[in-house]
Amino acid sequence: MNKRDVVIEAIGFRPPPYVPWAWSMTQQCEARLGAYLHTDDLTDFVGSHFTDLASGIVRFDKIAADTYRDVYGVVWDRTVDKDIGSPVDWPIRRVEDLDRYSWPDADDDIWYVDIPETPVGSEGLFRRFSIGFSLYERAWTMRGMEDLLVDMVVRPEFVEKFMDQIVDHNMVQIRRALGFDVDCVHFGDDYGAQRGLIMGIDHWRHFIKPRLARMFEPVRAAGKYVSMHSCGAVSELFDDLIDIGLNMFNPFQPEVMDVFALKNQYQGRLAFHGGMSIQHVLPFGSVAEVQAATESLIEAGREGGYIFSPSHAVPPDVPPENLVAMMEVLRNQPGF
Repeated sequence: MNKRDVVIEAIGFRPPPYVPWAWSMTQQCEARLGAYLHTDDLTDFVGSHFTDLASGIVRFDKIAADTYRDVYGVVWDRTVDKDIGSPVDWPIRRVEDLDRYSWPDADDDIWYVDIPETPVGSEGLFRRFSIGFSLYERAWTMRGMEDLLVDMVVRPEFVEKFMDQIVDHNMVQIRRALGFDVDCVHFGDDYGAQRGLIMGIDHWRHFIKPRLARMFEPVRAAGKYVSMHSCGAVSELFDDLIDIGLNMFNPFQPEVMDVFALKNQYQGRLAFHGGMSIQHVLPFGSVAEVQAATESLIEAGREGGYIFSPSHAVPPDVPPENLVAMMEVLRNQPGF
């Protein structure tokens, strides 16, 4: 049984031979860990069970020091966040700008050029096509978060038109992805803050749920898995997301939800990917505390329905010793 098979067993709520994992790091964390381990290639250390084939948020052109413009016309400042950055200029400043906006060609072969051939070293891994910033995040980065939230209240027709265009754009990517050897289509979209939904449940159900359903449908019809990322306290969405076809939720953030209770509550209905604290345990815990937290999550995942991971890309303040301790526990699982 290869790593892909183990992931599929886990997502299918069957007891896997061991709990699989897939996680990533920020650039600064990767540099710090690489220096600690005296290597420029951390692929073997991480040992991920996933391979990601594409992302909708990595197409950037540098326009100044620490300033980048993405393919959608959004300008990002990477002075602090070196991986993505913070939007500082956006193309839909006025409602009428949407009518003049020209969407990038999602059918351009350059977006998919590296997908047909399995990347070296990824044989036997769970193959995931990722559409980053898949709806709400795409809208607010192009419009500005404050303006988009106001639009939901005072200009709902504009928001519906805007989000329909985003879905039309994404459906091209989904169609192309399903023509390749992929196991899963992953949608990235943050709906939550630390205390609840940013836009509230009513607006989420009105503007977002039906459009997610439209994007999920062809993936499920093709027999592929649907995965979704949303940071924040969003557990109130789980039943709605299951209703429209979600198979796996990430990042399962322990600071804002009871991951063990929810794992039990949704066993057999929704798999989880994440669960290891990056706000407390990994950056501030001792090696023993990191080991204990990893062991607890592994125990919760023994019956399936769980992929281990830190609850986001690991930030630079996490000591390398803690990541080494985490990986030792994962690799010492019986059956690995």
